[in-house]
Amino acid sequence: MAGTMSEALSFVLQRTQYLTSYKSSYQVFADVLKSCAAISDTNFGKSLHSHVIKQGHNSCRFVLKALLNMYAKCKALEDCQKLFDEVTGHDTVTWNILLSGFAGSRYHGHKVMELFNMLHAAGDPKPSSVTLAIVLPDAGKSIHAYAVKSGMESQTLVGNALVSMYAKSGLVLDASAVFHGITDKDVVSYNAAIAGLAENKLVENAFQLFCEMIKGLEMPNYATITNILPICAALGSTVGDMLGKEIHCYVLRRNELEHEITVINALLSFYLRIGRIREAQSLFEKMKFRDLVSWNSIIAGYASNGHWLKALETFREFVDMKMIELDSVTVISILPVCAQLCNLQMGKEIHGYVLRHTTLHEDTSTGNALINFYAKCCYIEAAFRTFLLIPRKDLISWNTMLDAFGVNLLETQFADLLCWMFVDGIKPDAVTILTVVQFCACLSRIKNVKEAHGFSLRSGILLSDSEPTLGNALLDAYAKCGNMEYASKLFENLSGKRNVVTCNSMISGYLMCGSQHDANIIFQSMSERDLTTWNLMVRGYAQNECPSEAVNLFHELQYHGIRPDAMTIMSILPVCGQMASVHLLRQCHGYIVRACFEDAHLNAALLDVYSKCGSIHSAYKLYKSTPQKDLVEFTAMVGGFAMHGMGREAIRVFDYMLECGIKPDHVVITAVLSACRHAGLINEGLMIFNSIDRVHHMEPSMEQYACVVDLLGRGGRIKEAFSFLNQMPIAANANIWGTLLGACKTHQDVDMGHVVADHLLKIETSDIGNYVVLSNLYAADARWDGVLEMRRLMKMRDLKKPAGCSWIEVGRSKNIFVAGDYSHPERSLIYSILSHLDKQIKEEWKERNSIEGSHRQLVA
Repeated sequence: MAGTMSEALSFVLQRTQYLTSYKSSYQVFADVLKSCAAISDTNFGKSLHSHVIKQGHNSCRFVLKALLNMYAKCKALEDCQKLFDEVTGHDTVTWNILLSGFAGSRYHGHKVMELFNMLHAAGDPKPSSVTLAIVLPDAGKSIHAYAVKSGMESQTLVGNALVSMYAKSGLVLDASAVFHGITDKDVVSYNAAIAGLAENKLVENAFQLFCEMIKGLEMPNYATITNILPICAALGSTVGDMLGKEIHCYVLRRNELEHEITVINALLSFYLRIGRIREAQSLFEKMKFRDLVSWNSIIAGYASNGHWLKALETFREFVDMKMIELDSVTVISILPVCAQLCNLQMGKEIHGYVLRHTTLHEDTSTGNALINFYAKCCYIEAAFRTFLLIPRKDLISWNTMLDAFGVNLLETQFADLLCWMFVDGIKPDAVTILTVVQFCACLSRIKNVKEAHGFSLRSGILLSDSEPTLGNALLDAYAKCGNMEYASKLFENLSGKRNVVTCNSMISGYLMCGSQHDANIIFQSMSERDLTTWNLMVRGYAQNECPSEAVNLFHELQYHGIRPDAMTIMSILPVCGQMASVHLLRQCHGYIVRACFEDAHLNAALLDVYSKCGSIHSAYKLYKSTPQKDLVEFTAMVGGFAMHGMGREAIRVFDYMLECGIKPDHVVITAVLSACRHAGLINEGLMIFNSIDRVHHMEPSMEQYACVVDLLGRGGRIKEAFSFLNQMPIAANANIWGTLLGACKTHQDVDMGHVVADHLLKIETSDIGNYVVLSNLYAADARWDGVLEMRRLMKMRDLKKPAGCSWIEVGRSKNIFVAGDYSHPERSLIYSILSHLDKQIKEEWKERNSIEGSHRQLVA
């Protein structure tokens, strides 16, 4: 476009002599110089300057001002200053042109103030309101004082500049005072004040001022609309939605606004920020002209609302147009989408585009986004190579790379990068320390957590952190490392900054240490609780086998109007198993369906608890209804069938899983082996065990060896089981010897039982079950000396067998039965029915024996 404009300007220049009949040649030069300034064509402007001198127009003030303006707008400030110094008899306009060139440049405030002081000292000409508006952003309060003295403070142009200057400095009260002091407020006055209030997060005040404006005489312009729409989005979904739509209607009624691209982009951004995807999409499709901001807004909007595929599809459409080049905002918006979709190929193509465009390649924020993309896709080497290639690394670059190493627990690389960062003199911030603390917590490195804590105190980072984010992370790290003493001290020190997250970290720490009481004290003291708080407490009661308390808390959170999420249900499901409450379990299942929770782990947990509650048919029905099954769900179903002794069904599910191409892990293999041993499927179990190494290329675990020993033992192949145990590549633990001892007792193999017991009692001396099994084995063979020896050892080691316990849910009420306990309120009725059933069984048995005896006599 610059080339085309230059040709047009050359054409005009060559024909200057023909234009004099319409306007004088110096006016033509001024117009052409103005066009040069518009396209920042310094070279052509200098050529014109030479031509002006040759034509003798350099004495014309009109042309000189046009030349000054061209140099100022093109930021050729040395040339601008030189020409200014050559001119005699400066007026206010020439001073303003020079000042406008230096304002906002790399010289910034120092040069601007130097020039203004020279103007002020000259006495003539005097600074005008335009002069003050130019220098105010760089000069500040000193110029405000001059404006007051010269009586220009209340003038519209100066007042507008003062409002904007104070608002950007965060001095809202000063900005407000100046605004109310402006005599004739125009639309720019209101725009500056509204934007200033919004920038300082006073959105309600900003909207109130907007309402005051539209009630007055000033008509909102495109800048007003672009300022107010983000404020509507910040007011909340309900109020903001309504107000934003009203402004949209206002825009449609104003024809000049409806076709203003900045206004449409602002509306697009508004709808996307409040999550109105359908309205945003409709608006985008109706746009007659779309600029880069339009495309960036819709792509970023889709991404921020979780519409990853739509964002990628729109990005591809944008790229295919080949009309507008991508900028850093486009790249930064689309890379997280590629990471979410694990689309490594698209991310690499974008990286290639970045490398081919110097501006993007040298942009640090783009490099940081690429590091983050590769890290999220687990390509750490590519992330590190990208980090090394960033020409000007900022603190975000270092923090992003540290986080990538930390998340992947690459300890050596993390430590080396942190050292390199300190050697290069990069000063860490709260994010750096936060990354270090979280990394140390994952590795349970309490010493390093303390070091990070000490550094954050010495450097003042922890004290300067306005939000307790770092404090919460340190507290959480101490809790995860099991050091509740340090966590408690830090909790006390954060008394002025505590929030829900702080208390949640303490509750989590206490629950991890098994201190339900301390967790409950924190919970009861909280004035504000979020869903995470309730979930932690419910899970805590469930893990500490307090099912009644967990259920009560679950009902209480619903009473407070809080909707349980997937984590809440995941926390309460084990309680259903503990209570054997199918009724509560079905309620949870119904809620999962109504809430449309699509979580494979939740489905697997539901399936597992159905099995534990004895409802294997419900478990299998749920399994069948799941279209896309993963390893977790297959494992739960295999485990459920194993629990119910349905070995062949478990094997069928396992085989189907393999047909689906899902690679098994040790958990599912152990579950199917357990199913085989409960169902007595010896050959099938041995085949599965042999496949662990030969087919799946894994080393069998101790638990899997125990399953095979139990499988052979239950089938009466005691010697084979003993031989298998002795040939194991790893030393057998007490669990395996105990399993074999149980098999010896079942099949009354006293001699082998004695040998196994000798091995077992050398490893495990505190498990009373082993002594009871061996005692029973001796008693079955009438070896009473062995029985007495076992009882003597149990007495000497103070071992007591816990009472047997069972429970059942009847009429939504849990009934518990403990051996030797006669406290059940319905015991009389229960024992009466048991006696009646016992009598019926005995009569049935007698009758069957009588029939069989008669049959034998008849045959004889």
